[in-house]
Amino acid sequence: MGVLTRILVNALVVSVAVLAGFYQFYLKSLLLRTGISPARVIQPLGNEHCKKIPKLQACEELILHQPSGLVYFACSTPSSRAHWIPAMEQFNTTGASFDDYVATYDPTTSRITRLTTTDFHSERGLSLHGIDVVASTLHSEHLYIYLVNHRKPLGNVSAYAVGADSVIEIFETAVGSTTMKHVRTVENPVISTPNSVIGSPDGKSFYFTNDHGVRVGLVRSLDMLGRRSSSVGYCHIDEGCKIALSNTFTSNGITAAPNGTIYVANGIGGIVDAFEPQTDNTLALTDSIKTDYILDNLSVDADGQLWAAAVPKMWSALQHMKSPSKLSPSMALRISINTGPNAFYGEKYKVSKMFEDDGKIIPLLTSVSYDSERRKLYLGGIAAPHSVVCDL
Repeated sequence: MGVLTRILVNALVVSVAVLAGFYQFYLKSLLLRTGISPARVIQPLGNEHCKKIPKLQACEELILHQPSGLVYFACSTPSSRAHWIPAMEQFNTTGASFDDYVATYDPTTSRITRLTTTDFHSERGLSLHGIDVVASTLHSEHLYIYLVNHRKPLGNVSAYAVGADSVIEIFETAVGSTTMKHVRTVENPVISTPNSVIGSPDGKSFYFTNDHGVRVGLVRSLDMLGRRSSSVGYCHIDEGCKIALSNTFTSNGITAAPNGTIYVANGIGGIVDAFEPQTDNTLALTDSIKTDYILDNLSVDADGQLWAAAVPKMWSALQHMKSPSKLSPSMALRISINTGPNAFYGEKYKVSKMFEDDGKIIPLLTSVSYDSERRKLYLGGIAAPHSVVCDL
């Protein structure tokens, strides 16, 4: 065997070994989480007592105000989502809606109220993604609303070239009000690809996830293959913005528990990470919770249990976001402290499937919140033709 032949054979052997290792340690589990291999079978669960809310369309995230039972939704239109979802590199500004809105749903009356604002004068309007609603420390009826606003770029620059000019908007309102007052637009280079946000009760600071390291470009595709480029940012309106946690993997939903723990969904990795905020507002990892699903937004109920919107079949989800008329299965997970016998063997958390649907009740669930006092489960989808409330 010649020298060149031996080199080629050795290179082939090394390449095969690398590919085999990549498949065994990453690709195999990724195919499992995406529902591709083995092909995931959808088994309807928890969808027998559900009611559609047709007027609340394309609501990417929703927040429950537990004391009143009101639910706050950040909504758009399905037709707009088919053109404009910066997180998915859908950048057709001509088909996008920049007149998105926040609405409330009252479960006692089924009344929907679209909150109006008379003092928000941005020419680029509102194109909404994540939302948080936080009661003021000074008065519990006074609320701050934090919104991820994916504005189109200024001038004649193509969004396909530079991405969205995203910011965080802060509004204030009162429980049951029909209006919201604009407080501030927060724009900063650190706010590059924001997805979800959690705000403070003083209306001045917030954490948010950047779901990618760059706004556009082929390098974004490497994120699906394990590239750790996303991050969690922190902003204070008087002090500026900073990266609170860098080099994360596909950070998506973010929520906070009453004890101050911050949970971040590692979307493609199917992991929820728990963090403790430090005195300098950076985040220290305290725990990781593994699931077998792609994850989106998170919430914590009044009993302290964590809820996650999950994606059973990634390929159909991608097709649904491009063409909202196509159905995509939905799933909601509840994550709680494991009190069963296997807790002794290190299984600290129990991941329970609480809702599963083939997409006819709601396609591509991106947000879930459970009212444990009233036993109602709220579901929203980024391009869904309606939102849903279920008795659970």
